[in-house]
Amino acid sequence: MADPSPKIPLWLDCDPGHDDAFALVLSLYHPRIHLLGVSTVHGNASLASTTANALSLLTAFGRPDVPVYPGAAKPFCRGAVHAEDIHGKTGLDGTSLLPTPTSAAKTEKSAILAMRDALLAQELGTAWVVATGTLTNVALLFAVFPELVAHIGGLSIMGGAIGGGFTDAPMGKVDGDGVWRGRVGNWSEWAEFNVYCDPESAHSLLSNPALAAKTTLIPLDLTHQVLATQTVLDSLLHPSPHPSPSPPSNHHSPQDINPPSPPSPLRTMLHSLLSFFAHTYATVFGITQGPPLHDPLAVAVILDVLGVEEFGFSDTSHSLDAPDSSDSSNPSESSGSSGSSESGAGVHVRYEVQVITDGAHALLVEDREGEEGGKNEVGRTVVVREVRGGKGKGGGGVRIPRGIRKVERFWEVLFECVARAEEGTRGKGVWEGW
Repeated sequence: MADPSPKIPLWLDCDPGHDDAFALVLSLYHPRIHLLGVSTVHGNASLASTTANALSLLTAFGRPDVPVYPGAAKPFCRGAVHAEDIHGKTGLDGTSLLPTPTSAAKTEKSAILAMRDALLAQELGTAWVVATGTLTNVALLFAVFPELVAHIGGLSIMGGAIGGGFTDAPMGKVDGDGVWRGRVGNWSEWAEFNVYCDPESAHSLLSNPALAAKTTLIPLDLTHQVLATQTVLDSLLHPSPHPSPSPPSNHHSPQDINPPSPPSPLRTMLHSLLSFFAHTYATVFGITQGPPLHDPLAVAVILDVLGVEEFGFSDTSHSLDAPDSSDSSNPSESSGSSGSSESGAGVHVRYEVQVITDGAHALLVEDREGEEGGKNEVGRTVVVREVRGGKGKGGGGVRIPRGIRKVERFWEVLFECVARAEEGTRGKGVWEGW
């Protein structure tokens, strides 16, 4: 008998990375996702570090069987850039609990060949590629094997930053000589890190009309609406118990009768990683409510668009006419959109997107900041116009959700996957001696 709920084949290209860890656990333990494999790329740390981090996380999550293929160590035409200020020297600073990997990286074929083989082995139109790091690997994949564009179900990218009132998310500020200045990007004033690292690769993907029509972009404008607040951190470490079917006697609380168990080493590890991430975001960007959890949203949007989960990713914003303090231009106005279109019935607002590739990477933080139109716009993601017609109607264009209505449901599903990961590590000796 056929499975009434077939799983979604998914390949994850990543650069772990604190938020990549949560994209990985969602991909591994959501019951409707089949993780085909993982490829690693330069980005948050060196390729050697991101590969070691991926292997360690898979061991921690009880899934060392998932193959990991090291990809590109640098862009084609630029040097590698790493985010030590945000993720630490290793890319996963903040915990001493990461286990020694029990599996090794695969080297019998290149990462892009492994990706191609795994994707083509799936039924037509079913497999998704998720990119949560620098886009070098994925750009090479579709450049070398363009036939994959017609074969995949879609491409989901965490990357880019639009600004200009695209949403009302808090984008953060940076301290410049004692003055906190608003910004659009999280690496330079205008550029998001994943796109900044290899803007040529980002441009090649987003400017390919056939691929753009299958692409969803998850920019900072969206991810900064999903903050890991202190309440979220507490829930990760100490999940709420299921309510008792009958009230306890003698007026004692359930905690008095059954005191909460100490958190598992897995939860402790994830909590430490997220706490480190929270500290760096507060220190560097002045976002004190909690860090945005970027990468798992690139996985969650697939579950939403395919009707597996109802997170409420929306193509409209209630504040499109309120321009961002860092940018006087408004993409909704320049595209001719009134901001009133609602997504529904599989029809989504889509955009022509360009990436600014002119300019060199700046070595110093102060050199990355600059006036609009200056040399430091390299890596900026620009919405040129709204594309009429949308996917499947000849219009093409990239989908860029502007909001997520059910953030609480996102956290619920993510933490359900963490609970499954706890169960998945039992009896495997991962945390022996803890």
